[in-house]
Amino acid sequence: MASSTALWSFALVVGLLTLTPGLDTALILRTAALGRRTRARGVVLGIQTGTLTWGALTSLGVTALLTASHLAYEILRWAGAAYLLWMAGRMIAETFQRGRAGAEVEVGGADTLSGGWRQGTLTNLLNPKVGVFYVAVLPQFIPAEAPHFAMGLALTSVHVVLGMIWSTVLIASAGALGTWLRGARARRVLDRVTGTVIGAFAVRLAVGD
Repeated sequence: MASSTALWSFALVVGLLTLTPGLDTALILRTAALGRRTRARGVVLGIQTGTLTWGALTSLGVTALLTASHLAYEILRWAGAAYLLWMAGRMIAETFQRGRAGAEVEVGGADTLSGGWRQGTLTNLLNPKVGVFYVAVLPQFIPAEAPHFAMGLALTSVHVVLGMIWSTVLIASAGALGTWLRGARARRVLDRVTGTVIGAFAVRLAVGD
């Protein structure tokens, strides 16, 4: 397989994956819809930092430990589930605090790039299924004659670029509804729905094989 063919083929696979609604989509939309566009961009950068890290580790052969070591996978899986449950629980609980206090409570952190980056990075890196996906898929698109690490990073960069483009569309779409969604009642509904979605992902991660 030629390198150019590998890049286009991998772009098709990860492009479809990027367009599939999931945890990343929910997190980006919720953050942007609440008017925290700077934080939303930080979340996007964090998610793509995690993606690039998974790709680099896979290219080095490190993430193969996830499939080879049941213990390593279980530790990461439970850590990820616990983090997502904490995030979902906090998100939902603080909507009731806002209601009782009759005032705005800053849910999900301040509108800062660094805060969003940390949240996005943790969400991605604590999801072992991303690592398993890269272990299973990435090596198949690396031509035998190509430098393994460099080609692995090139393929991962395709995923990162597509993710950035799609995330920009998501942020712009959420921003169009921002005025309405920043109302007190709409914010409570949005946070409860998003918290429930994230909690469902956490449970799925915890009980999944």
